[in-house]
Amino acid sequence: MGLLSEGSPLTWDETKALAQHVREHGIEQFINLYARLKDRQGDVLKWGDEVEYIIVRFDDEGRAVQVSLRAQEILAKLNEKEAADPQGVKSLWRPEYGAYMIEGTPGKPYGGLLAHFNVVEANMRYRRMEVAALLPPNEFVMSITSFPRLGCPGFTFPPAVPTPDDEACAARSNFFPDEAIFPGHPRFKTLTRNIRQRRGEKVSINLPIFPDRDTKTPVEGSIAALPNHVHMDAMGFGMGCCCLQLTFQACNISEARTLYDQLTPMCPIMLALTAASPAYRGFLTDVDCRWNVISASVDCRTKEERGELPLKNDRFRIFKSRYDSIDSYLSPAGDKYNDVPLVLDEKLYKRLREGDIDHLLAQHIAHLFIRDSVSLFSEKVHQNDREDTDHFENIQSTNWQTMRFKPPPPNSPIGWRVEFRPCEAQLTDFENAAIVCFVVLLTRVILSYQLDFLIPISKVDENMQNSQKRGAVLTERFWFKKNITAIPTGDRAGSPQQAFQPTSQHNGTAAEKEGVEKAEAEDEYELMTIDQIINGKGTFPGLVPLINSYLGSMDVDADTHCTIQQYLKLIQKRASGELITTASWIRKEVVQHPEYKNDSVLNEGICYDLLRKAKDIQDGVLACPELLGNNIASKTTDNIPAAIEKHLTKRC
Repeated sequence: MGLLSEGSPLTWDETKALAQHVREHGIEQFINLYARLKDRQGDVLKWGDEVEYIIVRFDDEGRAVQVSLRAQEILAKLNEKEAADPQGVKSLWRPEYGAYMIEGTPGKPYGGLLAHFNVVEANMRYRRMEVAALLPPNEFVMSITSFPRLGCPGFTFPPAVPTPDDEACAARSNFFPDEAIFPGHPRFKTLTRNIRQRRGEKVSINLPIFPDRDTKTPVEGSIAALPNHVHMDAMGFGMGCCCLQLTFQACNISEARTLYDQLTPMCPIMLALTAASPAYRGFLTDVDCRWNVISASVDCRTKEERGELPLKNDRFRIFKSRYDSIDSYLSPAGDKYNDVPLVLDEKLYKRLREGDIDHLLAQHIAHLFIRDSVSLFSEKVHQNDREDTDHFENIQSTNWQTMRFKPPPPNSPIGWRVEFRPCEAQLTDFENAAIVCFVVLLTRVILSYQLDFLIPISKVDENMQNSQKRGAVLTERFWFKKNITAIPTGDRAGSPQQAFQPTSQHNGTAAEKEGVEKAEAEDEYELMTIDQIINGKGTFPGLVPLINSYLGSMDVDADTHCTIQQYLKLIQKRASGELITTASWIRKEVVQHPEYKNDSVLNEGICYDLLRKAKDIQDGVLACPELLGNNIASKTTDNIPAAIEKHLTKRC
C-alpha cells in the first residue's frame, strides 16, 4: 500500500493548503537522495514477492460467506514473531486497505542463486499456514483477487451497514461501510476521505455487465448514468482487491531504469495471463481483471482535471487516474518510444534539471508531482530535506502505476529497485510461485541476452485496456516487438539525446522524413496473441523458449530444474488455452451453478459454493486439472541445500 507514516492525519483542507509545500520539498529530497546514490554500484540481485490475502468466513449452516473484519487482530499476533526476532522470521506481515486483508512477504529477500526459485512456493505455503493457525474453524485465508459479493448486503462479519448520509464517514458509500476499511492505521480512512473530497464527489466505478439471456438493465443499485453497468462508489471496491507484486534490486541505477522500461510492455501481458476477477458487487461483469476498478476507485481528479469543465481552479488537464499504467520510459533506449504527451510541472522539472537530474528521469518525477498529496500527517510537515524522504515518498507512493521506480531508502543497505505491479492474485501457492518465478527469470534473460521489448507507450496503453476484456488471453491480440533480440539503439548510443537514429537516409521534406521514420518504427512491432508471445511463432522465439535457452547454459540442480519446468509449463499452457485463467474458471463455475438464472447475478448460495470449491483447490483437497493441469510435482523446499548455499551470490 506504500508509505505508512505514523502520526495525526490532517484534514483535506489542511492537506490541500500544504500541497505545494510537499511537492517542492519532495523534489529537494529526491535531488539530495539522487546526488548521494546515483553512482552506487555493485548491489547483488535481490528480489521478493508480495501476496495479498483475504480472510473469509463460511457459514456452513446458512450457506453464506463473508469477509472477516479481523485483520488487525490477526496482524498483531503475526507481528509478534517479527518483534521478537526481526532477522530470523520466515515471513513479514503488513496491513492492507481492507479490514479483512493482510499482506505477506518472505522474511528476507531471495538472491541470485537459481536454487532460490525452489524456495518461493514453500515460503508462500508457510505464510498461508501461519495465518491459518490463528483462525477459528470457520475462517480461512484465501488469495483471491476480489471477493465476488463485496458491497452486497451482509458481506462483512461482524455485520456493518453503509451510512452514505453520515458526514463523519470516510467513504460515504451506498455499499461499502467504513468498518470494512482497516482501522489500525489512519492512512487508509484518510486516503478514502481526502480522495473523495479532492474529487468533489464520490468516486464512480462502472463495469459493463456480463450480457446473459435474462440480464436485467438498468443494473440494480447502479445509480450512475450507465444502465448496463455495475456501479460502485468507494475506494474499497478497488483497494479492497488483492494482487501479486514483485520487487527487484538492480546492481545500479542504469540497470534499474532498463528493467523498468523492458518490463513495462510485459505488464498487460501478465495482467491478461493472471486474470482472476470477473465478479463485482454480486454480478458477473464483462471484464476479467481488477485494474480499471482500482484506477477508478482512487481517481481524485476534479471535473476540470478530467476535461469535463474548462480549467479555472486547477492547474492541469490530467489524462489518467493516479492508479494506472506508466506514461514514460526512463532509459535512453526508451526515449524514442515516449509518444504520449506528458503533463508535467514545468517549474519542478526545471528545478530537477538544475539539480543535475537528466531529462528522462526529471520528466518522470515532474509528471508524478502534478498530483497533490492526499494524506499528510502533522508530525511530518516539516522535514530535513537532506536526510528525510517522506515528502518525496508521499507523492511517489500514491502514484500507483504498473511499474514503480524506487530509489534506495536513506541510510539503508537497499539499492535501486523496480516494482512489477500488474499481476492478479491466484488461488494456489503453486500458481503464485509460477508467476513470480517466470517474471524473475524473464528479468535475468532480459539482462543476459540484452532483449528489447520496447514499443510506444501508446501501444502499451492500448494493450492494458485490451488485457482486461473477458477472455483476453485467448481472444485479444497485443502489440509486441517483432525482433526482441536486437540491442536497443539508445543503449548503444548511451544518451537520451542520441537515442533515435533513423536507419535510412531521406532528403525530402520534414513531413516526408516523419512519415518514413513512423513507417520504420511501426515495422518494429506487430499484433500477436499471448500464445505467440509466450510460446513463439515463426522467427519470433517466444519468452519461455528463451528462458529455457538461458537455463540450459546454467548449472541448475535437479530439484530446482523440476520445479521451474512445472512453473513454465503452467505459463505456457495458460497462454495457449490448454489451461484456463482463474477468471474463466470463476465465470464457468457461476454460469454452470444450478442456482444461476442466466441473469448475471451471483447470489449468496452461488458465492458460498464457489469459494468453498476455491478453498478446497487452494488446499489441494480438490483437483482442478482445467486450471492447474495434472501431475504437479514441484520439488519446492523450505531451505536451499547447503551444498548450493555455500556458493556466494554473484555480484552484478
